[in-house]
Amino acid sequence: MPLETYLAKHRQRHLDELLDFIRIPSVSADPDRSVDVRRAAEFLRERFLAQEFDCDIHETPGHPVVLAERRVSETAPTVLVYGHYDVQPPDPLELWYSPPFEPAVVDGKIVARGASDDKGQIYAHVKAAESLLAEHADAAVNLVFLVEGEEEVSSTNLAPFIEANKERLKSDVVLISDGAMLGPDKPSLNYGLRGISYVEVRVRAANRDLHSGAYGGAVPNVIDVLARMIAALHDEQGKVTVPGFYDRVREIDESERRALADLPFDADDFLGNVGVKASPGEAGYSVIERIWTRPTLDVNGIGGGFQGEGSKTVIACEAMAKISCRLVPDQDPTEITDLLTKHLEGLAPAGVDVEVIDLHGGWPAVVPLDSPALVTAGDAVEAVWGKRPVFVRTGGSIPIVSTFQQMLGADVVMLDMGLETDRVHAPNEQFRLENYYRGIHTSAEFLLRLARD
Repeated sequence: MPLETYLAKHRQRHLDELLDFIRIPSVSADPDRSVDVRRAAEFLRERFLAQEFDCDIHETPGHPVVLAERRVSETAPTVLVYGHYDVQPPDPLELWYSPPFEPAVVDGKIVARGASDDKGQIYAHVKAAESLLAEHADAAVNLVFLVEGEEEVSSTNLAPFIEANKERLKSDVVLISDGAMLGPDKPSLNYGLRGISYVEVRVRAANRDLHSGAYGGAVPNVIDVLARMIAALHDEQGKVTVPGFYDRVREIDESERRALADLPFDADDFLGNVGVKASPGEAGYSVIERIWTRPTLDVNGIGGGFQGEGSKTVIACEAMAKISCRLVPDQDPTEITDLLTKHLEGLAPAGVDVEVIDLHGGWPAVVPLDSPALVTAGDAVEAVWGKRPVFVRTGGSIPIVSTFQQMLGADVVMLDMGLETDRVHAPNEQFRLENYYRGIHTSAEFLLRLARD
Protein backbone atom coordinates (compact mmCIF):
# COMPACT_ATOMS: atom_id res chain seq x y z
CA MET A 1 0.00 0.00 0.00
CA PRO A 2 1.21 3.59 -0.48
CA LEU A 3 2.78 5.45 2.43
CA GLU A 4 -0.37 7.55 2.92
CA THR A 5 -2.51 4.45 3.40
CA TYR A 6 -0.08 2.86 5.85
CA LEU A 7 0.18 6.06 7.86
CA ALA A 8 -3.59 6.48 8.04
CA LYS A 9 -4.04 2.86 9.15
CA HIS A 10 -1.50 3.16 11.97
CA ARG A 11 -2.17 6.75 13.02
CA GLN A 12 -3.68 5.92 16.41
CA ARG A 13 -0.91 3.47 17.29
CA HIS A 14 1.73 6.03 16.35
CA LEU A 15 0.06 8.50 18.70
CA ASP A 16 -0.33 6.00 21.53
CA GLU A 17 3.34 5.07 21.35
CA LEU A 18 4.39 8.72 21.48
CA LEU A 19 2.20 9.33 24.51
CA ASP A 20 3.85 6.36 26.26
CA PHE A 21 7.25 7.85 25.44
CA ILE A 22 6.24 11.25 26.81
CA ARG A 23 4.97 9.72 30.06
CA ILE A 24 8.55 8.85 31.03
CA PRO A 25 9.84 11.84 33.09
CA SER A 26 13.33 11.84 31.57
CA VAL A 27 14.58 15.09 33.14
CA SER A 28 18.34 14.98 32.58
CA ALA A 29 19.08 17.88 34.94
CA ASP A 30 17.49 16.12 37.92
CA PRO A 31 19.70 13.44 39.53
CA ASP A 32 16.60 11.90 41.08
CA ARG A 33 15.31 11.19 37.56
CA SER A 34 18.36 9.29 36.31
CA VAL A 35 16.42 6.00 36.38
CA ASP A 36 13.68 7.59 34.28
CA VAL A 37 16.23 8.96 31.82
CA ARG A 38 17.50 5.44 31.32
CA ARG A 39 13.92 4.16 30.98
CA ALA A 40 13.46 6.54 28.06
CA ALA A 41 16.61 5.15 26.42
CA GLU A 42 15.32 1.61 26.96
CA PHE A 43 11.95 2.58 25.48
CA LEU A 44 13.66 3.68 22.26
CA ARG A 45 15.85 0.60 22.14
CA GLU A 46 12.80 -1.66 22.32
CA ARG A 47 11.11 0.21 19.49
CA PHE A 48 14.19 0.05 17.28
CA LEU A 49 14.64 -3.66 17.90
CA ALA A 50 10.97 -4.20 17.00
CA GLN A 51 11.72 -2.48 13.68
CA GLU A 52 14.68 -4.86 13.09
CA PHE A 53 17.40 -2.30 13.72
CA ASP A 54 20.63 -3.22 15.43
CA CYS A 55 20.46 -1.12 18.58
CA ASP A 56 22.66 -0.59 21.62
CA ILE A 57 22.66 1.73 24.59
CA HIS A 58 26.11 3.24 24.96
CA GLU A 59 27.28 4.47 28.34
CA THR A 60 28.87 7.89 28.79
CA PRO A 61 30.11 9.68 31.92
CA GLY A 62 26.57 11.08 32.06
CA HIS A 63 23.36 9.79 30.51
CA PRO A 64 23.51 7.11 27.79
CA VAL A 65 23.38 7.43 24.02
CA VAL A 66 21.03 5.26 21.96
CA LEU A 67 22.57 4.14 18.66
CA ALA A 68 20.40 2.22 16.20
CA GLU A 69 21.49 1.07 12.72
CA ARG A 70 19.92 -0.58 9.70
CA ARG A 71 22.41 -0.84 6.86
CA VAL A 72 21.51 -2.29 3.48
CA SER A 73 24.42 -1.47 1.17
CA GLU A 74 27.83 0.15 1.14
CA THR A 75 26.83 2.10 -1.96
CA ALA A 76 23.49 3.37 -0.64
CA PRO A 77 23.28 6.84 0.95
CA THR A 78 23.55 6.89 4.72
CA VAL A 79 21.24 9.10 6.77
CA LEU A 80 22.07 9.84 10.40
CA VAL A 81 18.99 10.97 12.35
CA TYR A 82 19.81 12.94 15.49
CA GLY A 83 17.55 13.84 18.39
CA HIS A 84 17.31 13.74 22.17
CA TYR A 85 15.11 11.88 24.60
CA ASP A 86 15.79 14.03 27.66
CA VAL A 87 13.51 16.90 28.62
CA GLN A 88 13.53 20.12 30.63
CA PRO A 89 12.35 20.18 34.25
CA PRO A 90 8.59 20.81 34.43
CA ASP A 91 8.71 23.53 37.11
CA PRO A 92 6.75 25.55 38.10
CA LEU A 93 4.21 22.75 38.44
CA GLU A 94 1.38 24.99 39.60
CA LEU A 95 1.21 26.67 36.17
CA TRP A 96 0.40 23.47 34.29
CA TYR A 97 -3.20 22.88 33.22
CA SER A 98 -2.64 19.12 33.65
CA PRO A 99 0.23 17.06 35.11
CA PRO A 100 3.30 17.55 32.89
CA PHE A 101 3.99 13.84 32.43
CA GLU A 102 0.40 12.79 31.93
CA PRO A 103 -0.04 13.92 28.31
CA ALA A 104 -3.42 15.36 27.43
CA VAL A 105 -4.71 15.82 23.90
CA VAL A 106 -6.53 19.16 23.82
CA ASP A 107 -7.77 20.99 20.71
CA GLY A 108 -5.60 18.89 18.44
CA LYS A 109 -2.44 19.34 20.53
CA ILE A 110 -0.50 17.11 22.90
CA VAL A 111 0.11 19.04 26.13
CA ALA A 112 3.01 17.63 28.17
CA ARG A 113 6.67 18.16 28.91
CA GLY A 114 8.76 16.94 25.99
CA ALA A 115 5.86 16.88 23.54
CA SER A 116 7.63 19.20 21.09
CA ASP A 117 11.15 19.32 22.52
CA ASP A 118 12.14 16.78 21.42
CA LYS A 119 10.20 13.57 21.93
CA GLY A 120 7.45 14.32 19.43
CA GLN A 121 9.90 15.34 16.74
CA ILE A 122 12.43 12.54 17.13
CA TYR A 123 9.69 9.93 17.45
CA ALA A 124 8.19 11.14 14.17
CA HIS A 125 11.43 9.99 12.51
CA VAL A 126 11.28 6.64 14.33
CA LYS A 127 7.79 6.07 12.92
CA ALA A 128 8.87 7.37 9.52
CA ALA A 129 11.54 4.66 9.40
CA GLU A 130 8.95 2.07 10.39
CA SER A 131 6.55 3.26 7.67
CA LEU A 132 9.23 3.37 4.99
CA LEU A 133 10.49 -0.12 5.77
CA ALA A 134 6.96 -1.54 5.96
CA GLU A 135 6.02 -0.28 2.51
CA HIS A 136 9.44 -0.07 0.82
CA ALA A 137 11.53 -2.77 2.46
CA ASP A 138 13.97 -2.63 -0.44
CA ALA A 139 14.62 1.12 -0.05
CA ALA A 140 18.30 1.67 -0.77
CA VAL A 141 19.13 3.85 2.22
CA ASN A 142 21.20 3.13 5.31
CA LEU A 143 19.57 4.45 8.47
CA VAL A 144 21.41 5.39 11.65
CA PHE A 145 19.71 6.93 14.69
CA LEU A 146 21.77 8.77 17.29
CA VAL A 147 19.56 9.82 20.20
CA GLU A 148 21.17 11.36 23.28
CA GLY A 149 20.02 11.99 26.83
CA GLU A 150 21.93 15.19 27.63
CA GLU A 151 20.84 17.82 25.13
CA GLU A 152 19.07 19.80 27.84
CA VAL A 153 22.27 19.86 29.92
CA SER A 154 24.60 21.02 27.13
CA SER A 155 25.42 17.65 25.47
CA THR A 156 28.69 17.48 27.35
CA ASN A 157 29.45 13.89 26.40
CA LEU A 158 28.11 13.79 22.85
CA ALA A 159 31.03 15.35 20.94
CA PRO A 160 33.54 12.92 22.51
CA PHE A 161 31.20 10.05 21.59
CA ILE A 162 31.01 11.24 17.96
CA GLU A 163 34.78 11.71 17.83
CA ALA A 164 35.33 8.18 19.13
CA ASN A 165 32.85 6.72 16.61
CA LYS A 166 33.49 8.87 13.54
CA GLU A 167 33.88 5.98 11.15
CA ARG A 168 30.77 4.23 12.40
CA LEU A 169 28.75 7.45 12.21
CA LYS A 170 30.06 8.55 8.82
CA SER A 171 27.05 9.61 6.78
CA ASP A 172 25.95 11.54 3.73
CA VAL A 173 23.11 13.39 5.43
CA VAL A 174 22.34 14.31 9.03
CA LEU A 175 18.62 14.78 9.64
CA ILE A 176 17.54 16.83 12.67
CA SER A 177 14.17 18.03 13.98
CA ASP A 178 14.52 20.03 17.17
CA GLY A 179 13.04 23.43 16.42
CA ALA A 180 10.13 25.40 15.02
CA MET A 181 8.58 26.06 11.63
CA LEU A 182 7.90 29.64 10.60
CA GLY A 183 4.25 29.28 11.61
CA PRO A 184 1.13 27.10 11.43
CA ASP A 185 0.68 25.73 7.95
CA LYS A 186 3.97 27.39 6.96
CA PRO A 187 6.36 24.49 6.35
CA SER A 188 9.96 25.59 6.49
CA LEU A 189 13.49 24.28 6.31
CA ASN A 190 16.11 25.75 8.60
CA TYR A 191 19.48 26.48 7.05
CA GLY A 192 21.16 28.53 9.77
CA LEU A 193 21.72 28.50 13.54
CA ARG A 194 23.49 30.95 15.77
CA GLY A 195 26.26 29.82 18.08
CA ILE A 196 26.71 30.85 21.70
CA SER A 197 29.23 32.11 24.22
CA TYR A 198 27.91 32.01 27.78
CA VAL A 199 29.76 33.46 30.78
CA GLU A 200 29.21 34.40 34.38
CA VAL A 201 30.89 37.59 35.60
CA ARG A 202 31.56 38.18 39.30
CA VAL A 203 32.55 41.59 40.65
CA ARG A 204 34.09 41.84 44.14
CA ALA A 205 35.50 44.61 46.36
CA ALA A 206 35.31 44.36 50.17
CA ASN A 207 35.87 41.14 52.08
CA ARG A 208 32.31 41.21 53.50
CA ASP A 209 29.03 43.11 53.19
CA LEU A 210 29.36 46.55 54.78
CA HIS A 211 27.09 48.99 56.65
CA SER A 212 26.03 51.60 54.10
CA GLY A 213 26.09 54.37 56.70
CA ALA A 214 29.59 53.59 57.88
CA TYR A 215 31.14 52.85 54.49
CA GLY A 216 28.92 54.46 51.83
CA GLY A 217 30.94 56.86 49.69
CA ALA A 218 34.22 55.41 50.88
CA VAL A 219 34.27 51.99 49.22
CA PRO A 220 33.29 50.70 45.76
CA ASN A 221 29.67 49.63 45.45
CA VAL A 222 29.97 46.53 43.31
CA ILE A 223 26.31 46.59 42.28
CA ASP A 224 26.73 50.12 40.92
CA VAL A 225 29.96 49.04 39.23
CA LEU A 226 28.35 46.00 37.61
CA ALA A 227 25.39 48.05 36.40
CA ARG A 228 27.72 50.57 34.73
CA MET A 229 29.78 47.76 33.18
CA ILE A 230 26.65 46.15 31.73
CA ALA A 231 25.36 49.48 30.44
CA ALA A 232 28.68 50.01 28.65
CA LEU A 233 28.37 46.76 26.66
CA HIS A 234 26.13 48.43 24.04
CA ASP A 235 26.28 51.83 22.37
CA GLU A 236 23.31 54.06 21.56
CA GLN A 237 22.88 52.34 18.19
CA GLY A 238 22.46 48.94 19.81
CA LYS A 239 25.88 47.65 18.75
CA VAL A 240 27.99 45.56 21.09
CA THR A 241 31.02 47.54 22.23
CA VAL A 242 33.38 44.62 22.86
CA PRO A 243 36.47 45.32 20.69
CA GLY A 244 36.76 42.75 17.89
CA PHE A 245 33.24 41.42 18.44
CA TYR A 246 32.20 41.93 14.81
CA ASP A 247 35.57 41.24 13.14
CA ARG A 248 34.66 37.75 11.86
CA VAL A 249 30.93 38.26 11.24
CA ARG A 250 29.88 36.88 7.86
CA GLU A 251 27.51 39.43 6.37
CA ILE A 252 24.51 38.18 4.42
CA ASP A 253 24.34 39.23 0.79
CA GLU A 254 21.59 41.31 -0.76
CA SER A 255 19.81 38.33 -2.30
CA GLU A 256 19.48 36.64 1.08
CA ARG A 257 18.40 39.90 2.67
CA ARG A 258 15.62 40.26 0.08
CA ALA A 259 14.57 36.65 0.66
CA LEU A 260 14.27 37.26 4.39
CA ALA A 261 12.25 40.42 3.77
CA ASP A 262 9.84 38.44 1.57
CA LEU A 263 9.10 35.84 4.27
CA PRO A 264 5.57 35.84 5.76
CA PHE A 265 6.91 37.24 9.02
CA ASP A 266 5.01 40.00 10.84
CA ALA A 267 7.31 41.79 13.28
CA ASP A 268 4.40 43.47 15.09
CA ASP A 269 2.71 40.09 15.68
CA PHE A 270 6.03 38.58 16.75
CA LEU A 271 6.53 41.29 19.37
CA GLY A 272 2.86 41.55 20.32
CA ASN A 273 2.67 37.84 21.16
CA VAL A 274 5.06 38.45 24.05
CA GLY A 275 3.57 41.81 25.08
CA VAL A 276 6.39 43.97 23.70
CA LYS A 277 5.60 47.31 22.04
CA ALA A 278 9.03 48.37 20.78
CA SER A 279 12.09 46.68 19.33
CA PRO A 280 15.41 48.16 20.41
CA GLY A 281 18.43 46.58 18.81
CA GLU A 282 21.21 47.04 16.33
CA ALA A 283 20.33 49.92 14.05
CA GLY A 284 20.06 49.27 10.32
CA TYR A 285 18.69 45.74 10.57
CA SER A 286 15.14 44.38 10.58
CA VAL A 287 13.80 42.35 13.49
CA ILE A 288 14.18 39.10 11.58
CA GLU A 289 17.76 39.97 10.59
CA ARG A 290 18.64 40.78 14.19
CA ILE A 291 17.40 37.46 15.56
CA TRP A 292 18.67 35.26 12.73
CA THR A 293 21.74 36.80 11.11
CA ARG A 294 23.32 39.23 13.60
CA PRO A 295 25.31 38.52 16.76
CA THR A 296 23.86 39.74 20.06
CA LEU A 297 24.80 40.13 23.70
CA ASP A 298 22.21 39.77 26.46
CA VAL A 299 22.24 39.71 30.25
CA ASN A 300 20.35 36.60 31.33
CA GLY A 301 20.52 37.07 35.08
CA ILE A 302 21.83 39.50 37.68
CA GLY A 303 22.18 39.39 41.44
CA GLY A 304 23.84 40.86 44.48
CA GLY A 305 23.12 42.46 47.83
CA PHE A 306 20.04 42.19 49.98
CA GLN A 307 16.89 40.99 48.21
CA GLY A 308 14.68 39.87 51.07
CA GLU A 309 11.58 41.43 52.59
CA GLY A 310 11.94 44.81 54.24
CA SER A 311 15.18 46.78 54.36
CA LYS A 312 18.78 46.05 55.15
CA THR A 313 21.25 48.86 54.62
CA VAL A 314 24.32 47.11 53.29
CA ILE A 315 26.87 47.59 50.56
CA ALA A 316 27.36 44.20 48.94
CA CYS A 317 30.82 42.75 48.67
CA GLU A 318 29.96 40.82 45.50
CA ALA A 319 27.61 41.09 42.52
CA MET A 320 27.17 38.78 39.56
CA ALA A 321 25.60 38.57 36.12
CA LYS A 322 25.17 35.86 33.52
CA ILE A 323 25.74 36.98 29.94
CA SER A 324 25.11 35.17 26.68
CA CYS A 325 26.34 36.13 23.23
CA ARG A 326 24.56 34.61 20.23
CA LEU A 327 27.03 34.21 17.40
CA VAL A 328 26.83 34.00 13.62
CA PRO A 329 29.18 32.47 11.03
CA ASP A 330 32.24 32.80 11.24
CA GLN A 331 32.52 33.84 14.89
CA ASP A 332 34.57 31.59 17.17
CA PRO A 333 32.90 31.09 20.59
CA THR A 334 36.25 30.69 22.36
CA GLU A 335 37.57 33.89 20.82
CA ILE A 336 34.39 35.81 21.71
CA THR A 337 34.60 34.60 25.31
CA ASP A 338 38.21 35.81 25.50
CA LEU A 339 37.32 39.20 23.99
CA LEU A 340 34.38 39.65 26.36
CA THR A 341 36.50 38.67 29.35
CA LYS A 342 39.20 41.22 28.53
CA HIS A 343 36.62 43.93 27.92
CA LEU A 344 34.82 43.31 31.21
CA GLU A 345 38.11 43.32 33.10
CA GLY A 346 38.99 46.64 31.43
CA LEU A 347 35.67 48.22 32.41
CA ALA A 348 36.21 47.65 36.14
CA PRO A 349 37.44 50.64 38.15
CA ALA A 350 40.33 50.57 40.63
CA GLY A 351 39.68 48.58 43.77
CA VAL A 352 37.33 46.09 42.10
CA ASP A 353 38.20 42.53 41.12
CA VAL A 354 36.49 40.89 38.14
CA GLU A 355 36.24 37.16 37.50
CA VAL A 356 34.72 35.86 34.26
CA ILE A 357 33.74 32.18 34.25
CA ASP A 358 33.31 30.41 30.90
CA LEU A 359 30.11 28.37 31.29
CA HIS A 360 29.80 26.96 27.79
CA GLY A 361 29.98 27.76 24.10
CA GLY A 362 28.94 26.45 20.72
CA TRP A 363 29.67 27.20 17.09
CA PRO A 364 27.16 28.69 14.67
CA ALA A 365 26.18 26.71 11.60
CA VAL A 366 24.88 27.46 8.14
CA VAL A 367 23.87 25.07 5.34
CA PRO A 368 24.25 26.09 1.67
CA LEU A 369 20.83 26.59 0.12
CA ASP A 370 21.90 24.57 -2.91
CA SER A 371 22.83 21.54 -0.79
CA PRO A 372 21.47 18.45 -2.65
CA ALA A 373 19.99 17.06 0.56
CA LEU A 374 18.26 20.35 1.33
CA VAL A 375 16.80 20.45 -2.19
CA THR A 376 15.50 16.89 -1.78
CA ALA A 377 14.01 17.81 1.58
CA GLY A 378 12.23 20.72 -0.05
CA ASP A 379 10.69 18.38 -2.61
CA ALA A 380 9.55 16.02 0.15
CA VAL A 381 7.93 18.86 2.08
CA GLU A 382 6.09 20.01 -1.02
CA ALA A 383 4.86 16.49 -1.75
CA VAL A 384 3.31 16.19 1.72
CA TRP A 385 2.19 19.74 2.45
CA GLY A 386 1.16 20.69 -1.07
CA LYS A 387 3.30 23.83 -0.99
CA ARG A 388 6.95 24.74 -1.22
CA PRO A 389 8.67 25.28 2.11
CA VAL A 390 10.21 28.60 3.00
CA PHE A 391 13.87 28.64 3.98
CA VAL A 392 14.59 30.17 7.35
CA ARG A 393 17.27 30.62 9.95
CA THR A 394 16.79 30.57 13.69
CA GLY A 395 18.15 32.69 16.48
CA GLY A 396 18.75 29.75 18.79
CA SER A 397 21.67 27.37 19.03
CA ILE A 398 22.11 23.65 18.45
CA PRO A 399 25.90 23.39 18.82
CA ILE A 400 25.94 19.73 17.78
CA VAL A 401 25.03 20.76 14.21
CA SER A 402 28.44 22.34 13.67
CA THR A 403 30.00 19.28 15.31
CA PHE A 404 28.34 17.05 12.73
CA GLN A 405 29.52 19.33 9.93
CA GLN A 406 33.09 19.49 11.18
CA MET A 407 33.57 15.87 12.30
CA LEU A 408 31.47 13.99 9.73
CA GLY A 409 31.54 16.37 6.77
CA ALA A 410 27.88 15.62 6.11
CA ASP A 411 25.07 17.71 4.69
CA VAL A 412 22.65 18.73 7.45
CA VAL A 413 18.89 18.95 6.97
CA MET A 414 16.93 20.66 9.75
CA LEU A 415 13.34 19.59 9.23
CA ASP A 416 11.60 21.31 12.12
CA MET A 417 8.07 20.25 13.06
CA GLY A 418 7.34 22.40 16.10
CA LEU A 419 6.08 25.97 16.40
CA GLU A 420 7.39 28.98 18.31
CA THR A 421 4.07 28.91 20.19
CA ASP A 422 4.71 25.37 21.49
CA ARG A 423 5.86 26.78 24.85
CA VAL A 424 9.00 24.65 24.94
CA HIS A 425 10.86 24.90 28.28
CA ALA A 426 7.74 26.51 29.77
CA PRO A 427 4.62 25.14 31.47
CA ASN A 428 2.01 23.65 29.14
CA GLU A 429 4.42 22.65 26.39
CA GLN A 430 2.45 21.42 23.39
CA PHE A 431 2.81 19.78 19.99
CA ARG A 432 0.22 19.83 17.23
CA LEU A 433 -1.01 16.41 16.15
CA GLU A 434 -1.13 17.61 12.54
CA ASN A 435 2.56 18.49 12.69
CA TYR A 436 3.39 15.09 14.19
CA TYR A 437 1.54 13.16 11.49
CA ARG A 438 2.84 15.34 8.67
CA GLY A 439 6.31 15.11 10.17
CA ILE A 440 6.20 11.31 9.98
CA HIS A 441 5.03 11.46 6.37
CA THR A 442 7.57 14.11 5.33
CA SER A 443 10.46 12.24 6.93
CA ALA A 444 9.45 8.98 5.22
CA GLU A 445 9.03 10.77 1.89
CA PHE A 446 12.47 12.36 2.26
CA LEU A 447 14.13 9.02 2.99
CA LEU A 448 12.34 7.38 0.06
CA ARG A 449 13.47 10.11 -2.34
CA LEU A 450 17.06 9.78 -1.13
CA ALA A 451 16.89 6.03 -1.72
CA ARG A 452 15.55 6.51 -5.25
CA ASP A 453 18.01 9.24 -6.12
